[in-house]
Amino acid sequence: LKALAPDYVQLTQDVLFGDVWKRPGLSQRDKSLITVTCLVALNRIEQVEFHLKKAFENGLTKEELVAAITHIAFYARWPTAASGFSHLKKVLDQQ
Repeated sequence: LKALAPDYVQLTQDVLFGDVWKRPGLSQRDKSLITVTCLVALNRIEQVEFHLKKAFENGLTKEELVAAITHIAFYARWPTAASGFSHLKKVLDQQ
């Protein structure tokens, strides 16, 4: 992606992960939980596996992620949650 969109990559590194993710108010763990559930709910599946891995690094457990995706199934629609679970299983299988 860096060769295609170097400015985008730089903004991602410097602003998103260098500033937004470092702001006080929420823990890294909480930010990961929010990010994963938003990505699943909005069906932004391309980014889900990266953020699921980051969620584990930030201390979330499999059980917490399963509970979160189950919870949003009622708000974001059942198939969306099923897709999120598919990606969670793939990440877990890779571990």
